[in-house]
Amino acid sequence: MSTLVIDIVDLPRQVGSAKAVHLDLVAPEGLGTEVIGAAPGTPLVIDATLTSVDDGVLVRGGAQAHVHAECVRCLRDIDQERRVSFDELYYLPEAAAAQRAEGDEEADDVFLLGDTSLDLEPALRDALVLDLPLRPLCREDCAGLCPHCGERLDDLPAGHHHEVLDPRWSALAGLLGEDPAPGGAPDGQGQA
Repeated sequence: MSTLVIDIVDLPRQVGSAKAVHLDLVAPEGLGTEVIGAAPGTPLVIDATLTSVDDGVLVRGGAQAHVHAECVRCLRDIDQERRVSFDELYYLPEAAAAQRAEGDEEADDVFLLGDTSLDLEPALRDALVLDLPLRPLCREDCAGLCPHCGERLDDLPAGHHHEVLDPRWSALAGLLGEDPAPGGAPDGQGQA
């Protein structure tokens, strides 16, 4: 069972009735994507207002989460605090069924109320995933990794390069009786 399930027994069904919720807990697994998301076990603070409406309960809130990722260019760890907000309508099962009966194509994707509770986890996950970058970067101008040695270019001296020898020279090296260099060209005869 999710740790983000809210008890709504004390929320009257009368339209306009409201309930404030404050949760101070740890982030569960799966709040984010495989690339970036709330780090499991880190602090997660949620403040929300639940309001009864005709078709269910409107949830308006925000969450503060610690987000972890790796830079897609240099693989550095990225850790930051992130604040997201969300507004979601949790439908009564009969209201969702009525929408399906009317042919509403989105009726199968709505959040449903339980008998006495609602689960904030899917709404929070959706809000967080939409707020996070698809390709996280440690800095906008991150240079990435050297394609030859794999070191971070930002950590290497200016002008860092590797001599790349043209493999077409290896046939000539065989005619001259010289051992080709590891790149396939005689020493000193490759292109930089």
